[in-house]
Amino acid sequence: MKKILVVVTSANQIDSEKSTGLWLSEFAEPFIEFSKQGYEITVASPLGGKTPIDSNSVSADLHQEILDAEKFLANTIKVDEVNAEDYDVIFLPGGHGTMFDLPDNGKLQTLLREFYEAGKIVAAVCHGPAGLVNTKLSDGKFLVEGKRITAFTDSEEKAAGLDSYMPFLLESKLRQAGSNFVTAPDWSDHYEVDGNLITGQNPQSTLSVAKAVIAKLN
Repeated sequence: MKKILVVVTSANQIDSEKSTGLWLSEFAEPFIEFSKQGYEITVASPLGGKTPIDSNSVSADLHQEILDAEKFLANTIKVDEVNAEDYDVIFLPGGHGTMFDLPDNGKLQTLLREFYEAGKIVAAVCHGPAGLVNTKLSDGKFLVEGKRITAFTDSEEKAAGLDSYMPFLLESKLRQAGSNFVTAPDWSDHYEVDGNLITGQNPQSTLSVAKAVIAKLN
């Protein structure tokens, strides 16, 4: 049985007035697809416990199956308790919360390095690649250096009206780390695969990322 580690944000505030969290569909859609394959899924976060959900990602027109997935976010384990050797894949969903607690989580950076250097799948979508911006390999190079990747673009951040609230712009930061960052038009389904690194641009790309992970595992 393949084992998937999903790492979600614990951050629930952008500032004193703006709340944030995980973008629900970016967790739920892969969770559903991985479950259909019979994979064993563990959900972890920096603080453990209940994951904050971005209220903007929850609406009445969402498929009930996506809404139901929220129950799997009620009691996440702490990232500090996780061992890379126990899993085949690490997957980072997005939501603006990731911009505040994933980039500087030393344990997460260690896990990402260990997964990648062991030839295991490292996957992330939308703001999930925020976890990659400071991740370095054993040789000291950034994990994303020279890699063809994508993530939530600077253009999309500006269109969302949150660019001035972010600690950094994700596309710009990943470019600074030496990645070969590939963009597609705002809100289009776009993902990139470079070896065992799989990244998606936005919420619309989530299912494509999940299916790319499944294709590599199978």
